[in-house]
Amino acid sequence: MTESQSESGAQSDRGLEGEPELELRPPPGSAWPIVMGVDPGTRMVGYGLVVVAPSGPRLLTAGVLRVGQRQAIAERLGHIREKIDGLIKRFRPTVLAVESAFAAQNVRSALRIGEGRGVVLACGGLCGLDVHEYAPMEIKKAVTGSGAASKEQVAALVARTLDSGDLGVGLDATDALAVALTHVFRARTDALIGFPARPKKSSASRSTSTFRTPRE
Repeated sequence: MTESQSESGAQSDRGLEGEPELELRPPPGSAWPIVMGVDPGTRMVGYGLVVVAPSGPRLLTAGVLRVGQRQAIAERLGHIREKIDGLIKRFRPTVLAVESAFAAQNVRSALRIGEGRGVVLACGGLCGLDVHEYAPMEIKKAVTGSGAASKEQVAALVARTLDSGDLGVGLDATDALAVALTHVFRARTDALIGFPARPKKSSASRSTSTFRTPRE
Protein backbone atom coordinates (compact mmCIF):
# COMPACT_ATOMS: atom_id res chain seq x y z
CA MET A 1 0.00 0.00 0.00
CA THR A 2 2.54 2.54 -1.13
CA GLU A 3 1.70 6.13 -2.06
CA SER A 4 0.13 6.45 -5.50
CA GLN A 5 1.53 8.58 -8.31
CA SER A 6 0.20 12.14 -8.28
CA GLU A 7 -1.68 13.66 -11.17
CA SER A 8 0.38 15.67 -13.65
CA GLY A 9 0.02 19.00 -15.42
CA ALA A 10 -2.26 21.81 -14.36
CA GLN A 11 -4.49 19.51 -12.34
CA SER A 12 -1.58 18.63 -10.04
CA ASP A 13 -1.03 22.30 -9.17
CA ARG A 14 -4.52 23.19 -8.02
CA GLY A 15 -3.71 22.40 -4.41
CA LEU A 16 -5.61 19.99 -2.25
CA GLU A 17 -8.88 18.73 -3.67
CA GLY A 18 -11.04 16.85 -1.29
CA GLU A 19 -14.79 16.79 -1.49
CA PRO A 20 -15.86 13.20 -0.73
CA GLU A 21 -15.89 11.16 -3.92
CA LEU A 22 -18.47 8.79 -2.50
CA GLU A 23 -21.08 9.37 0.17
CA LEU A 24 -23.83 6.80 0.36
CA ARG A 25 -25.39 7.79 3.66
CA PRO A 26 -25.46 11.00 5.68
CA PRO A 27 -23.87 10.98 9.14
CA PRO A 28 -26.26 9.01 11.34
CA GLY A 29 -28.09 10.57 14.25
CA SER A 30 -27.63 7.44 16.33
CA ALA A 31 -25.03 6.56 18.94
CA TRP A 32 -23.26 4.07 16.67
CA PRO A 33 -19.50 4.60 16.53
CA ILE A 34 -17.82 5.89 13.38
CA VAL A 35 -14.31 4.78 12.43
CA MET A 36 -12.17 6.86 10.09
CA GLY A 37 -9.40 5.09 8.17
CA VAL A 38 -6.56 6.94 6.45
CA ASP A 39 -3.98 5.82 3.89
CA PRO A 40 -1.45 8.66 4.37
CA GLY A 41 0.87 10.41 1.97
CA THR A 42 1.89 13.92 0.93
CA ARG A 43 0.60 13.80 -2.66
CA MET A 44 -2.48 11.62 -2.27
CA VAL A 45 -4.30 10.83 0.98
CA GLY A 46 -7.01 8.18 0.95
CA TYR A 47 -9.77 8.34 3.53
CA GLY A 48 -12.78 6.19 4.36
CA LEU A 49 -15.34 6.24 7.15
CA VAL A 50 -17.57 3.39 8.28
CA VAL A 51 -20.43 3.27 10.76
CA VAL A 52 -20.19 0.37 13.20
CA ALA A 53 -23.79 -0.82 13.22
CA PRO A 54 -24.90 -3.91 15.15
CA SER A 55 -25.54 -5.73 11.86
CA GLY A 56 -22.04 -4.96 10.59
CA PRO A 57 -19.96 -2.05 9.29
CA ARG A 58 -21.68 0.32 6.88
CA LEU A 59 -20.03 2.64 4.40
CA LEU A 60 -20.39 6.31 5.28
CA THR A 61 -18.01 8.07 2.90
CA ALA A 62 -14.70 7.61 1.08
CA GLY A 63 -12.46 9.57 -1.24
CA VAL A 64 -8.98 10.83 -2.04
CA LEU A 65 -7.36 14.14 -1.16
CA ARG A 66 -4.97 15.19 -3.93
CA VAL A 67 -2.15 17.66 -3.40
CA GLY A 68 -0.36 19.57 -6.18
CA GLN A 69 3.10 18.08 -6.55
CA ARG A 70 4.70 21.47 -7.22
CA GLN A 71 3.59 22.85 -3.88
CA ALA A 72 6.14 23.24 -1.11
CA ILE A 73 5.99 20.38 1.40
CA ALA A 74 4.97 22.72 4.24
CA GLU A 75 2.03 23.97 2.17
CA ARG A 76 0.98 20.41 1.30
CA LEU A 77 1.04 19.37 4.94
CA GLY A 78 -0.93 22.44 5.97
CA HIS A 79 -3.65 21.68 3.41
CA ILE A 80 -3.77 18.03 4.49
CA ARG A 81 -4.29 19.07 8.10
CA GLU A 82 -7.05 21.49 7.09
CA LYS A 83 -8.95 18.86 5.11
CA ILE A 84 -8.52 16.04 7.64
CA ASP A 85 -9.71 18.38 10.39
CA GLY A 86 -12.71 19.24 8.22
CA LEU A 87 -13.62 15.59 7.70
CA ILE A 88 -13.36 14.90 11.43
CA LYS A 89 -15.58 17.86 12.31
CA ARG A 90 -18.11 16.94 9.62
CA PHE A 91 -18.49 13.23 10.29
CA ARG A 92 -17.44 13.10 13.98
CA PRO A 93 -15.64 9.73 14.12
CA THR A 94 -14.68 8.34 17.51
CA VAL A 95 -11.71 6.34 16.20
CA LEU A 96 -8.92 7.19 13.76
CA ALA A 97 -7.13 4.21 12.21
CA VAL A 98 -3.97 4.95 10.19
CA GLU A 99 -1.73 2.75 8.10
CA SER A 100 1.61 2.55 9.90
CA ALA A 101 5.07 3.16 8.48
CA PHE A 102 6.60 0.52 6.23
CA ALA A 103 10.09 -0.25 4.97
CA ALA A 104 10.77 1.39 1.61
CA GLN A 105 13.74 1.31 -0.73
CA ASN A 106 13.29 4.99 -1.51
CA VAL A 107 14.30 6.74 1.71
CA ARG A 108 13.12 10.16 0.56
CA SER A 109 9.69 8.81 -0.33
CA ALA A 110 9.43 7.02 3.03
CA LEU A 111 10.29 10.23 4.87
CA ARG A 112 7.69 12.20 2.96
CA ILE A 113 4.99 9.63 3.67
CA GLY A 114 6.04 9.74 7.32
CA GLU A 115 5.48 13.48 7.34
CA GLY A 116 1.99 12.97 6.00
CA ARG A 117 1.29 10.31 8.64
CA GLY A 118 2.49 12.67 11.34
CA VAL A 119 0.01 15.34 10.28
CA VAL A 120 -2.88 12.85 10.24
CA LEU A 121 -1.94 11.48 13.66
CA ALA A 122 -1.69 15.02 15.04
CA CYS A 123 -5.19 15.78 13.74
CA GLY A 124 -6.55 12.76 15.56
CA GLY A 125 -4.74 13.65 18.77
CA LEU A 126 -5.86 17.27 18.73
CA CYS A 127 -9.48 16.24 18.13
CA GLY A 128 -9.37 13.72 21.00
CA LEU A 129 -9.93 10.62 18.86
CA ASP A 130 -8.91 7.10 19.84
CA VAL A 131 -5.94 6.70 17.47
CA HIS A 132 -4.59 3.33 16.26
CA GLU A 133 -2.00 2.29 13.69
CA TYR A 134 -1.95 -0.91 11.65
CA ALA A 135 0.82 -2.36 9.49
CA PRO A 136 0.12 -2.86 5.76
CA MET A 137 0.44 -6.65 5.97
CA GLU A 138 -1.90 -6.78 8.96
CA ILE A 139 -4.49 -4.75 7.05
CA LYS A 140 -4.34 -7.01 4.01
CA LYS A 141 -4.63 -10.14 6.16
CA ALA A 142 -7.54 -8.76 8.18
CA VAL A 143 -9.55 -7.87 5.07
CA THR A 144 -8.59 -10.62 2.61
CA GLY A 145 -7.04 -13.37 4.73
CA SER A 146 -3.68 -12.96 2.96
CA GLY A 147 -0.87 -10.58 3.86
CA ALA A 148 0.30 -10.72 0.23
CA ALA A 149 -2.97 -9.56 -1.34
CA SER A 150 -2.85 -6.94 -4.10
CA LYS A 151 -4.50 -3.53 -3.88
CA GLU A 152 -7.15 -4.74 -6.31
CA GLN A 153 -7.93 -7.77 -4.14
CA VAL A 154 -8.20 -5.53 -1.09
CA ALA A 155 -10.59 -3.22 -2.96
CA ALA A 156 -12.78 -6.13 -4.03
CA LEU A 157 -13.05 -7.55 -0.51
CA VAL A 158 -13.70 -4.10 0.99
CA ALA A 159 -16.62 -3.62 -1.43
CA ARG A 160 -17.97 -7.08 -0.62
CA THR A 161 -17.69 -6.52 3.13
CA LEU A 162 -19.55 -3.22 2.87
CA ASP A 163 -22.07 -4.72 0.42
CA SER A 164 -21.44 -1.81 -1.93
CA GLY A 165 -20.58 -3.33 -5.29
CA ASP A 166 -17.98 -1.40 -7.28
CA LEU A 167 -17.06 1.55 -5.07
CA GLY A 168 -15.33 3.43 -7.88
CA VAL A 169 -13.32 5.69 -5.56
CA GLY A 170 -9.74 4.67 -6.36
CA LEU A 171 -7.33 2.35 -4.60
CA ASP A 172 -6.12 4.94 -2.10
CA ALA A 173 -9.69 5.29 -0.80
CA THR A 174 -10.32 1.54 -0.66
CA ASP A 175 -7.00 1.14 1.17
CA ALA A 176 -8.25 3.66 3.73
CA LEU A 177 -11.53 1.78 4.11
CA ALA A 178 -9.49 -1.39 4.65
CA VAL A 179 -7.65 0.33 7.52
CA ALA A 180 -10.98 1.29 9.11
CA LEU A 181 -12.36 -2.25 8.69
CA THR A 182 -9.19 -3.70 10.23
CA HIS A 183 -9.87 -1.72 13.37
CA VAL A 184 -13.50 -2.84 13.45
CA PHE A 185 -12.47 -6.51 13.09
CA ARG A 186 -9.69 -6.27 15.69
CA ALA A 187 -11.92 -4.48 18.20
CA ARG A 188 -14.62 -7.12 17.86
CA THR A 189 -12.10 -9.93 18.21
CA ASP A 190 -10.69 -8.37 21.36
CA ALA A 191 -14.19 -8.03 22.79
CA LEU A 192 -15.00 -11.67 22.03
CA ILE A 193 -11.85 -13.03 23.71
CA GLY A 194 -12.25 -10.73 26.68
CA PHE A 195 -9.28 -8.41 26.40
CA PRO A 196 -9.51 -5.84 29.24
CA ALA A 197 -9.89 -2.17 28.40
CA ARG A 198 -6.60 -0.31 28.17
CA PRO A 199 -5.66 3.38 28.06
CA LYS A 200 -5.95 5.06 24.66
CA LYS A 201 -2.74 4.90 22.66
CA SER A 202 -1.43 4.33 19.17
CA SER A 203 -0.78 0.65 18.51
CA ALA A 204 0.97 -0.74 15.46
CA SER A 205 0.06 -4.31 16.25
CA ARG A 206 -3.33 -4.63 17.93
CA SER A 207 -6.25 -2.42 18.79
CA THR A 208 -7.77 -2.74 22.25
CA SER A 209 -10.78 -0.53 21.70
CA THR A 210 -14.21 -2.14 22.02
CA PHE A 211 -17.54 -0.93 20.74
CA ARG A 212 -20.80 -0.82 22.63
CA THR A 213 -23.67 -0.23 20.28
CA PRO A 214 -27.46 -0.14 20.76
CA ARG A 215 -29.70 -2.62 19.07
CA GLU A 216 -31.05 -1.72 15.66
